[in-house]
Amino acid sequence: MELFEDQDSIFPTSYSEILQRIRNIDPVKYGKTRNFVNGSVTYLSPYISRGIISTKFILSEVLKRGYQPAQIEKFIQELAWRDYWQQVWIAKGDAINSDLKNQQTPVSNHSISKAIVEADTGIDAIDSSIKKFYDEGYLHNHLRMYIASMACNVAQSHWKVPAQWMYYHLLDADWASNALSWQSVAGANANKKYVANQENINKYSFTQQKNTFLDVPYEAFSGLEVPEILKKTSTLVLQTPLPKKQTITIDKDMPACIYNFYNLDPLWKKDTTANRILLLEPSHFRSYPVSLKTLDFIFTISAENIENIQVYVGEFNEFISDYETKDVYYKEHPLNKHYEGFEEPREWMFDVQGYYPSFFAFWKKCKKQLTY
Repeated sequence: MELFEDQDSIFPTSYSEILQRIRNIDPVKYGKTRNFVNGSVTYLSPYISRGIISTKFILSEVLKRGYQPAQIEKFIQELAWRDYWQQVWIAKGDAINSDLKNQQTPVSNHSISKAIVEADTGIDAIDSSIKKFYDEGYLHNHLRMYIASMACNVAQSHWKVPAQWMYYHLLDADWASNALSWQSVAGANANKKYVANQENINKYSFTQQKNTFLDVPYEAFSGLEVPEILKKTSTLVLQTPLPKKQTITIDKDMPACIYNFYNLDPLWKKDTTANRILLLEPSHFRSYPVSLKTLDFIFTISAENIENIQVYVGEFNEFISDYETKDVYYKEHPLNKHYEGFEEPREWMFDVQGYYPSFFAFWKKCKKQLTY
């Protein structure tokens, strides 16, 4: 199994290294191995979530290398999932913060098992992955699903708090894909819950553990009692350690380009002479808290790739009142609806927008735009 020694080796922060990572993608191998914890995944999720690169750009770069869409359909599908979750967020707004389609049931608590938070569930693959998660800010997608299944469908926690816990520590924190994926696992955004037994975990994690509370056939899950080890819950206090507000220097004769947690695109308006502001709104981070590790990641990546960017800690309207600027530009995002100025679109893989009740209804439309 391929392991990484430190965060820098997993997620480099220079744009040139990010581009090299795209060039290194093996989309065929990805499709065959992605479900295994040592599979040929791309490790691009933090860059997509932070708006540094788009799904459209990644697909374009891969297709330039001569791959045909039919060869790499699974890879394209997985990119499309990211756009799909964003389209749901745009359409549904704050409704994604609650059970979207179905009420999750049964729910015995609105917290999270202490054993999950402390990586002490007794399921080796999950415990070791949570420990690495705290160190690296990353989890393989299958492990995210395993943890969500354990939290919601075994420990009977409502999905919201465990989803916030995971989001808090993820470098690729994307509330749409995180919240809606958790809801899908819990049956709140899907017609069927996702459960994983020990045999499945062993297969994809290369463990050989037996006699755990998950070492049961799938038909047993519907009547499974909450294991003792998962009953005790943890009271989470998730707070974003934002830096203190500091004075920045603004040239009133130049426009302002507003970057934020979801837009750190180094190529955006690169040829425009502008004030470049990384806006960190306390209200945003109270609603969607992230860890110091995640903050450090965005500070490093923005400073390294966006020339003369300055950090402003405060609300958008405070920035407008504190500094007179000629024009304000920003990229569209569901959390930017209160911004004022010139809104510019994000880049999507396909010209398919609006709400679709299922990914495959969305994908059916997207697929028509591919040349097979």
